[in-house]
Amino acid sequence: MAKVAFLGLGVMGYPMAGHLLKKGGHEVTVYNRSAAKAQAWVKEYGGKSAPTPKEAAQGCEFVMMCVGNDNDVRSVVFGDAGVLAGMKKGAILVDHTTASAIVAREVHAKAKAMGLGFVDAPVSGGQAGAVNGQLGIMCGGEQADFDKAKPVIDVYAKMASLIGAPGAGQLTKMVNQVAIAGLLQGLAEGLAFAKRAGLDVEKVIGVISKGAAQSWQMENRWKQMNEVKFDGFGFAVEWMRKDLGIALEEGKKNGSRMPVTALVDQCYAHIQARGGSRWDTSSLMHLLMKD
Repeated sequence: MAKVAFLGLGVMGYPMAGHLLKKGGHEVTVYNRSAAKAQAWVKEYGGKSAPTPKEAAQGCEFVMMCVGNDNDVRSVVFGDAGVLAGMKKGAILVDHTTASAIVAREVHAKAKAMGLGFVDAPVSGGQAGAVNGQLGIMCGGEQADFDKAKPVIDVYAKMASLIGAPGAGQLTKMVNQVAIAGLLQGLAEGLAFAKRAGLDVEKVIGVISKGAAQSWQMENRWKQMNEVKFDGFGFAVEWMRKDLGIALEEGKKNGSRMPVTALVDQCYAHIQARGGSRWDTSSLMHLLMKD
């Protein structure tokens, strides 16, 4: 058992923090920007809540966080009330936020200068993966820090792997999102084609999902695509656009050619214009089937 803080109780962080207490048996203190959400978590799981990141981190061996973007990371980590101000020497900060490699390296440098460890550890698997403790977690950082943090991370991970130096976890998450974007657009176009050709989509999926076209997205999103219903579940379009924006910006720096990613990002912009910012990412189908 370890003393652990978890900062950020969104759709991912809320169940992840719960696993640390219920499944991992750790002593958990949570912090959330909305105090009511933290109080609701304590009521459901037990543990404690704290009014600031600094107070949540005090006395903890590990601090896990999952917030929104680079600015959110900086606001929670730095400053007099930030998490680094409350951590004891030798403690490790693990950031599950999908953010830029730049902010990951920035936090690592500051943490190391203070005698603290840091691992950037974005996740894949969506809300269902968080709820079921079956997330894929891609990590960047120093080997010793990862080795210490891995038993805690494993509480909600299906797999956690150290990819490389600080920032490598975030870069790997960019690869993940780029690959998903292309898969979703291809799947949407294929299913729209099948529907317009008058095929039985369920029978089509029954066959092609057993061959080379199979993917997680096909298995888990074809029904919603077929019904052209995307509200109230899954990974939101606005979140995907944030992630693709990070990847496209990084691609400009390293000279990557990303024409499909840029195109899909613009498709999602059209979805947002239709009021679909909170629709699931499979809503690319909406552009192909709805005028």
